[in-house]
Amino acid sequence: MKKINYLNISALLAIGFGLSLSFPAGAAVQEIACQAPEPVCSVRGAVYVISSFDPFASAVRIGPDLLVTNRHVVADQSSVMITAKTGEKIPGRVVASGYEGDLALIEVKNLGDGPVLAMGAADETLELYTIGADLSRRRIRVYPPGKVLLQPSKTAPFARLQHTALSQPGNSGGALVDEKGRLVGIVSSGGEGRYDAFPVSAIAKLKALSGKQYAEKSQTLGSAMRACINFLDSLPPRAKMSKQMAQNLGDTCAKSNNRQLMDDAAVRLGVARHLDLSRQLLEKALLRDPLAINTRFSLIVALTFSGLYPEAVPHIRKLLPVIPEDGNLLRFAIQAAKNTGNEALADQVLVLIQKYDPDRAEAAARFLAAPAHKHEKSKAH
Repeated sequence: MKKINYLNISALLAIGFGLSLSFPAGAAVQEIACQAPEPVCSVRGAVYVISSFDPFASAVRIGPDLLVTNRHVVADQSSVMITAKTGEKIPGRVVASGYEGDLALIEVKNLGDGPVLAMGAADETLELYTIGADLSRRRIRVYPPGKVLLQPSKTAPFARLQHTALSQPGNSGGALVDEKGRLVGIVSSGGEGRYDAFPVSAIAKLKALSGKQYAEKSQTLGSAMRACINFLDSLPPRAKMSKQMAQNLGDTCAKSNNRQLMDDAAVRLGVARHLDLSRQLLEKALLRDPLAINTRFSLIVALTFSGLYPEAVPHIRKLLPVIPEDGNLLRFAIQAAKNTGNEALADQVLVLIQKYDPDRAEAAARFLAAPAHKHEKSKAH
């Protein structure tokens, strides 16, 4: 089974969580009862189950004979199997592309009638919904709503929309729509209540860089993703690694130019206590998408476990206004404030703890007031 895990370093080092949006395929997918607004429910007709390198994922119809999905779903494969609304399996062809973001086009014939989706930018005032293939129910599902956390960075060409609309296994390549039924993004990855999607504006860029002339580059990009995913799949959950293996993992996944794959590899490196390599890979991932919340959070964790509290503080300050209620972030922020003697940060975090986690406010205050102990920097490499 091939899959991408969207993990956070603290998940494995501290609280042990993980999320994959890609799982094995099964029976034909059908629509189920929808409790969202009618314009949202109607979008289900434009979302399909597909099977390729990833054996169970989603795709969104953007034209009579054209679907869009994530590149990590197809990797370097040239074909896709689509489950039509009738349950019939219909072959599709992956369109070669030089686009370096995590999107790919699929050409398919005889898909039948379906809705034509309006597209638009995500609006912070409107609720967002993920629509994709549900692994457990084997049906197209509309998930509970969420909201925009951060719009895509304007300085990074492959930046993603950060949001809280629930996404689950099988949703990779699915639709992110607003309450008016407009397609605002293509679901990509996420975890811990924070998810991301490529904005619909990226689809035009994808189309402009797709065609037979991009066959060689498309193969290179897809093969790099395959190599990273296969490397990650070959590792036991808490695998120990030699320094050479760790370096090979970092190099392999960096070549994918895929932020979520770099995140995943960085987590595995952090678990294996190769913290320097983990930090370096997360810093590369942030260059790819400077507003990626989970990437920055993982970097905070890696810096904290390395004892590099001063370096963690700027990243903590960037996230506190975005996810002020996150208990793990608040705990790391308290540690950083204590170990750097940053009274302003300590005061800010105490206010947030009193607001969002009042039961722990007294313990946090005692921790800050206690005599400081010299921290020995981690000797992990």
